[in-house]
Amino acid sequence: MESKKIVVIGSTNMDMVVKTSHIPVPGETVLAGSFFMNPGGKGANQAVTVARLGGEVIFVSKVGNDVFGKQSAQLFDEEGINTFYLLSDDALPSGVALITVDQEGENSIVVASGANANLHPSDLQEAMKEITGARIILMQLEIPMETVQFVARHAAATGASVILNPAPMNTLTPELLHHIDIITPNKTEAEMLSGIKVTDMESARHAAKVIYEKGVKNVVVTMGALGAVICQAGKSTVVAAQKVEAIDTTAAGDVFNGALAVALSEGKDLQEAVRFACTAAAISVTRMGAQPSIPYRNELVARAMGG
Repeated sequence: MESKKIVVIGSTNMDMVVKTSHIPVPGETVLAGSFFMNPGGKGANQAVTVARLGGEVIFVSKVGNDVFGKQSAQLFDEEGINTFYLLSDDALPSGVALITVDQEGENSIVVASGANANLHPSDLQEAMKEITGARIILMQLEIPMETVQFVARHAAATGASVILNPAPMNTLTPELLHHIDIITPNKTEAEMLSGIKVTDMESARHAAKVIYEKGVKNVVVTMGALGAVICQAGKSTVVAAQKVEAIDTTAAGDVFNGALAVALSEGKDLQEAVRFACTAAAISVTRMGAQPSIPYRNELVARAMGG
């Protein structure tokens, strides 16, 4: 039987969120309406998404030996995520993210990586058997590039499919791009990867094709409320997003990527999987926070049935 296992390798953070009227410009002080903390980190958000949507997930990450690290481990246990590969770092604290959310739901994020920056290839020895047996490996760029490149190279040799969410954007080598099965940049990241200003779906199509020509097998450019553009075999397709009233877009991209991995692990084709991922992301932006906004599978089923 073909494996459905999804291995997520990435960051774990504690998010410190401020809700305010607008995101301040440099030098401006803004009085906030509310403040709260909740678990986050791109890797953790994507792993929780996979778990809530019914995927078989293994999560590999590193946290500090501190209260945030212990809280993260407890929360992963509650989500049914195996914490065997959640490593503890005695030298660096757990990662934290400072997030400002404006009244339109848009956000501005600054991340202090902490222990995430210490997740090196040498830390993956115990996890290699899981990585080798995976169907899909999902990564982001809040961990060292050497680790991302090491895993992608290994996956290419073992036949696992690699999804790379290139956030936050970093320099991607030609070798890495050739080892990626699906890359999922948002509008800003697509601009940085392609050199093309992305303003609408047509420019997103153009950017996706340029990225595809760099050697990535499939490109999915996420365009928020507009949906997503797929470039596959050099041809592009648009998947429209569902219309919702967004109150917080934090983690919407992570939900999209986790849902995409689940759908692909279940045998859906890329277009079906992107449609499934758009639905999950649409639900998430109607709620505040990162992991608190992540939907469960029954919610997607209800949405598909018109509920």
